[in-house]
Amino acid sequence: MNLILRLLITAGIVLLLAHFLPGVAVSGFEAAIIVAVVLALLNAILKPILIILTIPITIVTLGLFLLVINACIILLADKFIDGFGVNGFWTALLFSILLSVSQSIARSFLKEQKKTD
Repeated sequence: MNLILRLLITAGIVLLLAHFLPGVAVSGFEAAIIVAVVLALLNAILKPILIILTIPITIVTLGLFLLVINACIILLADKFIDGFGVNGFWTALLFSILLSVSQSIARSFLKEQKKTD
């Protein structure tokens, strides 16, 4: 149940960011759900492999290269999904940063609700 709720929240955030960010387009809520699922799969499968392969450059850049990996995952999701589009690398970088921050805020609200219940 928690996974489904997190995917729905991510889909809502994707829709919201696509509305406000120029260069990001989502065709509808169904496409946003597919984006959330594909991003979850890419982050679970591909991201750890990329992190291991890029450990030296990540250490040299003090972890900032992880932002590049996140942007590349967003661009890869753009290639896989027809109803989702990102115009370029810098837009994908900004989208990934805003998505991560928004997801962290949403998760903190969910944790506070569980503590009060």
